[in-house]
Amino acid sequence: MSSFQLLLFLISAVIAVLFFRQLFSGSYPKRGVDFEAKNEDEHIGSISQADKIFTEPTPQLSRITQLLQMAESALEKEDYIEADKALSSANIIEPENQEVLLRHGFVLLMLERLEEAKEVYEALLNLNDTEDMAHGSLANILHKLAKDEEAKKHHLRAIELDKKFAPHQFNYANTLYDLGEKEEALHYYKSALALDESLEEAKKMIKELS
Repeated sequence: MSSFQLLLFLISAVIAVLFFRQLFSGSYPKRGVDFEAKNEDEHIGSISQADKIFTEPTPQLSRITQLLQMAESALEKEDYIEADKALSSANIIEPENQEVLLRHGFVLLMLERLEEAKEVYEALLNLNDTEDMAHGSLANILHKLAKDEEAKKHHLRAIELDKKFAPHQFNYANTLYDLGEKEEALHYYKSALALDESLEEAKKMIKELS
Protein backbone atom coordinates (compact mmCIF):
# COMPACT_ATOMS: atom_id res chain seq x y z
CA MET A 1 0.00 0.00 0.00
CA SER A 2 1.48 3.32 -1.02
CA SER A 3 1.79 6.24 1.34
CA PHE A 4 -0.94 8.07 -0.53
CA GLN A 5 -3.36 5.14 -0.26
CA LEU A 6 -2.58 4.85 3.45
CA LEU A 7 -3.38 8.57 3.91
CA LEU A 8 -6.71 8.18 2.17
CA PHE A 9 -7.55 5.17 4.33
CA LEU A 10 -6.82 7.11 7.52
CA ILE A 11 -8.92 10.09 6.39
CA SER A 12 -11.82 7.76 5.56
CA ALA A 13 -11.56 6.09 8.94
CA VAL A 14 -11.61 9.43 10.76
CA ILE A 15 -14.70 10.58 8.81
CA ALA A 16 -16.49 7.31 9.54
CA VAL A 17 -15.77 7.61 13.26
CA LEU A 18 -17.05 11.22 13.39
CA PHE A 19 -20.20 10.30 11.43
CA PHE A 20 -21.22 7.41 13.68
CA ARG A 21 -20.38 9.38 16.82
CA GLN A 22 -22.75 12.16 15.69
CA LEU A 23 -25.39 9.65 14.63
CA PHE A 24 -25.59 7.97 18.04
CA SER A 25 -25.06 11.07 20.13
CA GLY A 26 -28.76 12.09 19.99
CA SER A 27 -27.86 15.70 19.15
CA TYR A 28 -29.36 15.68 15.63
CA PRO A 29 -32.72 17.47 15.07
CA LYS A 30 -35.75 15.38 15.99
CA ARG A 31 -39.11 15.35 14.17
CA GLY A 32 -41.67 17.44 16.00
CA VAL A 33 -39.12 19.52 17.89
CA ASP A 34 -38.08 21.98 15.19
CA PHE A 35 -41.40 23.87 15.06
CA GLU A 36 -42.83 23.63 18.56
CA ALA A 37 -45.47 26.23 19.47
CA LYS A 38 -44.18 28.73 22.01
CA ASN A 39 -47.52 29.05 23.81
CA GLU A 40 -50.26 26.53 24.55
CA ASP A 41 -52.78 28.32 22.35
CA GLU A 42 -50.38 29.10 19.50
CA HIS A 43 -51.23 27.41 16.21
CA ILE A 44 -48.73 26.35 13.57
CA GLY A 45 -49.56 26.99 9.95
CA SER A 46 -49.71 24.20 7.41
CA ILE A 47 -47.47 23.66 4.38
CA SER A 48 -49.02 23.09 0.97
CA GLN A 49 -47.68 20.00 -0.81
CA ALA A 50 -47.24 21.78 -4.13
CA ASP A 51 -45.04 24.72 -3.23
CA LYS A 52 -44.04 24.01 0.39
CA ILE A 53 -45.16 27.48 1.48
CA PHE A 54 -46.41 28.08 5.02
CA THR A 55 -50.06 29.18 5.25
CA GLU A 56 -51.64 31.17 8.06
CA PRO A 57 -53.49 29.13 10.72
CA THR A 58 -57.27 29.19 10.53
CA PRO A 59 -58.64 31.85 12.95
CA GLN A 60 -60.38 30.30 15.93
CA LEU A 61 -63.79 31.80 16.87
CA SER A 62 -64.23 32.78 20.51
CA ARG A 63 -66.83 30.87 22.52
CA ILE A 64 -68.96 34.02 22.79
CA THR A 65 -68.95 34.46 19.01
CA GLN A 66 -69.91 30.82 18.53
CA LEU A 67 -72.82 31.13 20.97
CA LEU A 68 -74.03 34.35 19.35
CA GLN A 69 -73.96 32.65 15.96
CA MET A 70 -75.94 29.73 17.40
CA ALA A 71 -78.49 32.16 18.84
CA GLU A 72 -78.76 34.05 15.55
CA SER A 73 -79.33 30.80 13.67
CA ALA A 74 -82.06 29.81 16.15
CA LEU A 75 -83.71 33.24 15.87
CA GLU A 76 -83.85 32.92 12.08
CA LYS A 77 -85.88 29.75 12.64
CA GLU A 78 -87.91 31.46 15.39
CA ASP A 79 -86.65 28.80 17.79
CA TYR A 80 -86.59 30.99 20.88
CA ILE A 81 -85.94 28.10 23.27
CA GLU A 82 -82.67 27.20 21.56
CA ALA A 83 -81.75 30.87 21.31
CA ASP A 84 -82.36 31.20 25.05
CA LYS A 85 -80.03 28.27 25.77
CA ALA A 86 -77.21 29.76 23.70
CA LEU A 87 -77.59 33.24 25.15
CA SER A 88 -77.87 31.96 28.72
CA SER A 89 -74.54 30.17 28.24
CA ALA A 90 -73.02 33.32 26.74
CA ASN A 91 -74.27 35.37 29.68
CA ILE A 92 -72.53 33.01 32.13
CA ILE A 93 -69.22 33.50 30.31
CA GLU A 94 -69.56 37.28 29.89
CA PRO A 95 -72.33 38.64 32.16
CA GLU A 96 -71.63 42.23 31.11
CA ASN A 97 -71.64 41.67 27.35
CA GLN A 98 -74.18 44.24 26.11
CA GLU A 99 -74.85 42.50 22.80
CA VAL A 100 -75.67 39.27 24.62
CA LEU A 101 -77.96 41.07 27.08
CA LEU A 102 -79.83 42.95 24.35
CA ARG A 103 -80.53 39.78 22.37
CA HIS A 104 -81.37 37.75 25.47
CA GLY A 105 -83.90 40.34 26.62
CA PHE A 106 -85.66 40.11 23.25
CA VAL A 107 -85.72 36.31 23.36
CA LEU A 108 -87.16 36.27 26.90
CA LEU A 109 -89.78 38.79 25.82
CA MET A 110 -90.79 36.54 22.93
CA LEU A 111 -91.05 33.63 25.38
CA GLU A 112 -93.33 35.79 27.59
CA ARG A 113 -90.89 35.48 30.49
CA LEU A 114 -91.48 39.11 31.35
CA GLU A 115 -89.88 39.35 34.78
CA GLU A 116 -86.67 37.75 33.50
CA ALA A 117 -86.65 39.99 30.43
CA LYS A 118 -87.14 43.02 32.69
CA GLU A 119 -84.12 42.03 34.79
CA VAL A 120 -81.97 41.54 31.70
CA TYR A 121 -82.85 44.95 30.24
CA GLU A 122 -82.31 46.63 33.60
CA ALA A 123 -78.88 44.99 33.86
CA LEU A 124 -78.05 46.26 30.37
CA LEU A 125 -79.15 49.80 31.17
CA ASN A 126 -77.05 49.78 34.34
CA LEU A 127 -74.09 49.21 32.03
CA ASN A 128 -75.21 51.61 29.29
CA ASP A 129 -78.06 54.05 29.84
CA THR A 130 -77.85 55.27 26.23
CA GLU A 131 -79.10 52.03 24.66
CA ASP A 132 -82.41 53.25 23.23
CA MET A 133 -83.63 49.79 22.17
CA ALA A 134 -83.30 48.55 25.74
CA HIS A 135 -85.32 51.51 27.05
CA GLY A 136 -88.02 50.93 24.43
CA SER A 137 -88.25 47.20 25.09
CA LEU A 138 -88.23 47.67 28.85
CA ALA A 139 -91.04 50.21 28.52
CA ASN A 140 -93.18 47.66 26.66
CA ILE A 141 -92.50 45.04 29.33
CA LEU A 142 -93.32 47.43 32.18
CA HIS A 143 -96.59 48.33 30.46
CA LYS A 144 -97.51 44.63 30.25
CA LEU A 145 -96.66 44.32 33.95
CA ALA A 146 -98.99 47.28 34.73
CA LYS A 147 -96.09 49.50 35.81
CA ASP A 148 -97.19 52.29 33.56
CA GLU A 149 -95.50 55.30 35.14
CA GLU A 150 -92.14 53.55 34.83
CA ALA A 151 -93.06 52.49 31.32
CA LYS A 152 -93.70 56.10 30.29
CA LYS A 153 -90.28 57.19 31.56
CA HIS A 154 -88.50 54.56 29.50
CA HIS A 155 -90.61 55.30 26.41
CA LEU A 156 -89.65 58.97 26.62
CA ARG A 157 -86.00 58.13 27.23
CA ALA A 158 -85.97 55.91 24.12
CA ILE A 159 -87.50 58.72 22.05
CA GLU A 160 -85.00 61.20 23.47
CA LEU A 161 -82.09 58.96 22.47
CA ASP A 162 -83.36 58.35 18.92
CA LYS A 163 -86.01 60.83 17.80
CA LYS A 164 -85.99 59.49 14.23
CA PHE A 165 -86.87 55.88 15.08
CA ALA A 166 -90.58 55.57 14.35
CA PRO A 167 -91.27 52.44 16.49
CA HIS A 168 -90.32 54.34 19.67
CA GLN A 169 -93.01 56.93 18.92
CA PHE A 170 -95.53 54.29 17.87
CA ASN A 171 -95.02 52.09 20.94
CA TYR A 172 -95.38 55.06 23.26
CA ALA A 173 -98.59 56.00 21.47
CA ASN A 174 -99.92 52.47 22.07
CA THR A 175 -99.18 52.70 25.78
CA LEU A 176 -100.88 56.09 26.01
CA TYR A 177 -103.89 54.76 24.09
CA ASP A 178 -104.23 51.80 26.47
CA LEU A 179 -104.14 54.24 29.40
CA GLY A 180 -106.95 56.31 27.89
CA GLU A 181 -104.71 59.29 27.09
CA LYS A 182 -106.12 59.54 23.58
CA GLU A 183 -105.09 63.09 22.68
CA GLU A 184 -101.47 62.49 23.62
CA ALA A 185 -101.56 59.12 21.87
CA LEU A 186 -102.77 60.80 18.66
CA HIS A 187 -99.81 63.18 18.76
CA TYR A 188 -97.32 60.31 18.90
CA TYR A 189 -99.12 58.27 16.24
CA LYS A 190 -98.77 61.26 13.93
CA SER A 191 -95.09 61.62 14.84
CA ALA A 192 -94.51 57.95 14.08
CA LEU A 193 -96.26 58.19 10.72
CA ALA A 194 -94.28 61.31 9.80
CA LEU A 195 -91.09 59.32 10.33
CA ASP A 196 -92.31 56.18 8.53
CA GLU A 197 -95.19 56.48 6.08
CA SER A 198 -95.45 52.69 5.78
CA LEU A 199 -96.91 52.33 9.29
CA GLU A 200 -100.43 51.24 8.37
CA GLU A 201 -101.41 50.69 12.01
CA ALA A 202 -100.50 54.28 12.80
CA LYS A 203 -102.74 55.46 9.93
CA LYS A 204 -105.65 53.41 11.32
CA MET A 205 -105.18 54.78 14.83
CA ILE A 206 -104.97 58.37 13.57
CA LYS A 207 -108.19 57.87 11.65
CA GLU A 208 -109.87 56.38 14.73
CA LEU A 209 -108.76 59.19 17.05
CA SER A 210 -109.24 62.13 14.71
